Amino acid sequence: QVQLVESGGGLVQAGESLRLSCAASGFSFSNYDMGWFRQAPGKEREFVARIGGSNIATVYADSVKGRFTISRDNAKKSVYLLMNSLKPEDTAVYYCTTRILPSFPWSSWGQGTQVTVSS
Repeated sequence: QVQLVESGGGLVQAGESLRLSCAASGFSFSNYDMGWFRQAPGKEREFVARIGGSNIATVYADSVKGRFTISRDNAKKSVYLLMNSLKPEDTAVYYCTTRILPSFPWSSWGQGTQVTVSS
């Protein structure tokens, strides 16, 4: 069974940085796309970033492009989201997710980790 466990969230001031981690198990990690989504209060869950499995091509939401960096360590079966220059509007619960191919839906989710950015 697929298990995803996010960590690294917290309370920071605007302009500071955080690195989120997602520990994966229960599947062939290196062959799967990995992604990060977030959900802010009163808003729908939105895409943040993804990184490929068969390759390491990355895609970012416009709102985080240039500030966030997604990466993966296949040996550790982990995916990371380095968040720089954080803004109050980045405040949300951040979720890790996975899919076998880009044509497949994001099929598994972690429990989420809270990121709160104060002004």
